[in-house]
Amino acid sequence: MVTRGLDVLFIGGTGVISAAAAARAVATGHRLTVLNRATTTQRPVPVGVEVLTADGRNPASIRAAVGRRTFDVVVDFVAFTAEHVAADIELFTGRTGQFVFISSASAYQKPPARLPILESTPLHNPYSQYSRDKIASEDLLVAAYRERGFPVTIVRPSHTYDQTAIPLTGGWSDIVSMRAGRPVLVHGDGTSLWTLTHSTDFAKAFVGLFGLPQAIGDTFTITSDEFLPWNMIYEVYAKAAGALLPELVHVASETIAAAVPHLGPALLGDKAHSVIFDNSKVKALVPDFVCTTPLALGARDSIRWFDAHPDAQVRDERLELSFDALMDAARTSTTMSVSAPAATA
Repeated sequence: MVTRGLDVLFIGGTGVISAAAAARAVATGHRLTVLNRATTTQRPVPVGVEVLTADGRNPASIRAAVGRRTFDVVVDFVAFTAEHVAADIELFTGRTGQFVFISSASAYQKPPARLPILESTPLHNPYSQYSRDKIASEDLLVAAYRERGFPVTIVRPSHTYDQTAIPLTGGWSDIVSMRAGRPVLVHGDGTSLWTLTHSTDFAKAFVGLFGLPQAIGDTFTITSDEFLPWNMIYEVYAKAAGALLPELVHVASETIAAAVPHLGPALLGDKAHSVIFDNSKVKALVPDFVCTTPLALGARDSIRWFDAHPDAQVRDERLELSFDALMDAARTSTTMSVSAPAATA
C-alpha cells in the first residue's frame, strides 16, 4: 500500500512539471512545502502549501530557510548540473528518506539503437550539453547511493507540456502562421515519431513514486504511451487553432541547426530521432498511472489558454525570418530538382 500524508519539500514548484506535481501531491494528501524565490508566476502554488522564500541554487540560502527540518521526500526541480547535485547530496544526507532527481529522457542514447526506449537504454547524447549535464548528475547520485546509501530516485521525463506551452519548433509563431494560411517549417521529413506528455499525466506517476522503498536507488521513465509523427503533431495544433491544414515545408534538421544554432541541441540531440518509450517499469509500482490527456485535448486547452492571454502570445521575429529563408531555399531546391532535365545515357 502506498504511504500517504508524507512531508514533502519541492525546490522549485512553479514550472511546467513541478506545478502539476505540486497540485497532485496536495490532492493525494501529502504535506507540501515549496521553496523558491517567490517570483511572479503563471502557475500559482496550491492553496494550503507552505512557501519558503530562498534561492534554490544557493545551499546556504536553502539551509537557512529549512533550518533543522527533515522531510520524507525532497525533490529538486532546478538541479541541472553535477555541481547542483553535489550540493543537494551534502545538504540532504540524513535529512530525507527519498531524494528525487529530475533527469531527462534526452539523456538516452541518440540516435537510439533500438525502440522502445527502456530505462536500461544507454545514456549517451553527444549533441546536447544539457543532456550530458543530466547524465553527469545521475552518475554522481548513483555513486552516492552505492557508496553511502543516499536515497535517490531518478525520473526521466521526455517532452512534457501544459496549457502555457506550444511544443512546436516555432512556438506561437507557428500558430499565427497556420491561422494566416502561411506555410510552416517542420524539421526532417516530418515522419519521425515523438512523444508529448501532459504535465498532469506525468504528475500521476511522479507523485505515485513518493515514499515507495522499491523506488530507492532506481530509475524510471515517465511519459505518455502516445507517440505521433511530427507532421501529425502540427496538424493537431492546426485543428486546435481552427486553421486549415497548413502547408508543411520540410527542412533537414542539420540545415536548421546550421542556420539557427541555438535550435541544434534540441533537434539533433532529441527531436530529429524517433522516440517510443516503455513505461511498464513505473506502471508496475504505480498501477493507477494512466494518461488521460491525449495531444488532441491538450492542444485545444493550450490554444484556449493562449487566446485568453494575449500577453503570452510572444513571437520571435528573428526566428520567423530565419524560417522563411529556410523554407524559400527548400522550395527553390525542390523546384530546381523537379524542373531539371533527366540525364541521358
